Amino acid sequence: MALAGEGPIVLIGAGNMGGAMLKGWLDKGVDPGGIIVVDPGGAPALAGLIEEKGARLERQAPAGLEAGILFLAVKPQVMDDVLPPLKSLVGPGTVVVSVAAGRTLSYFERHLGEAAMVRAMPNTPAMIGRGVTGAYANAAVDPSARARVHDLLKVSGPVEWVEKEADIDAVTAVSGSGPAYVFYLVECMAEAGRKAGLQADLAMRLARETVAGAGELLHRSPDAAATLRQNVTSPGGTTAAALSVLMAQEGMQPLFDAAIAAARARAEELGKA
Repeated sequence: MALAGEGPIVLIGAGNMGGAMLKGWLDKGVDPGGIIVVDPGGAPALAGLIEEKGARLERQAPAGLEAGILFLAVKPQVMDDVLPPLKSLVGPGTVVVSVAAGRTLSYFERHLGEAAMVRAMPNTPAMIGRGVTGAYANAAVDPSARARVHDLLKVSGPVEWVEKEADIDAVTAVSGSGPAYVFYLVECMAEAGRKAGLQADLAMRLARETVAGAGELLHRSPDAAATLRQNVTSPGGTTAAALSVLMAQEGMQPLFDAAIAAARARAEELGKA
C-alpha cells in the first residue's frame, strides 16, 4: 500500500485501537519510514515492533513537522489535554482523522483550526482485522485524500462512509459499541444454559462457539441474516419455540431499540462536553 508523495502518517496513541491500526498498516506494506507514533507512555506493547519495522516512536509531538495524515487514537476524555501540542502538526496538506467517540469536527476545529477532517468509528474486532469502520469526511477532504484515508482504515475491515456527521453517533451505537452487545449475549446464553442444568463452564463453551460459528457463517454467506435465521427454524420446532419469546412484542427488538438510542444519546452528550 503505497502513499508516496504524501507527508508522514502521525499516529497519536498506540493503545488497543491505535495499535491495531498500526499493525495493520505494517502488515499491509505501508512504508514504516513514513509512520511516526506518538505515545507519552512509550507504547511498551508495540515498541519492539515499531523498532523492528523501522517506524519512529516519540513520546511527544515532534517539532517542525507537518503531518500528511494525523490519526487521533486516544480516548475522548483526554482529548482536551492531548490536542494543544498537535496544532503545529496541522498544515494546509494535513488530513486529521479521529477515532474518538462523540468528539465532533467542530470540536477539533476549535483546537486545531480549520482543516480537512474525517471522523471514523472502528470497533474492537479491528484488533484481528475483522472490524468495520463508519466514516464521515468534511468538505475539505478531496477525493484523493479520502481514498488515502480509506486505504488506511480498511486494513481493519470494511469501511462504510456516511453522508451526515450526525450519522456517526448512530454508527457508534450500532457497530462501535456493538461487540459488547454480542459478548453480553454470550453471557446471557451461558447463564440460561446453566439454569437449564448444564455445568457453567460447558454452557459458556457452547455459547461462545455457537456465537463465533454463527458470526463466521454470517460473514461467509451471501444470504441475509433473516434468511439464515429462517434456515435454522423448523416450524413447530425448538428454535421456533425460543424465537416466539425473543421475537415477541416485548422481546429483543424493543430492548435493542432502547439500547441503541441510549448509546447514541451518550455519543451526542460526549460531543457537547
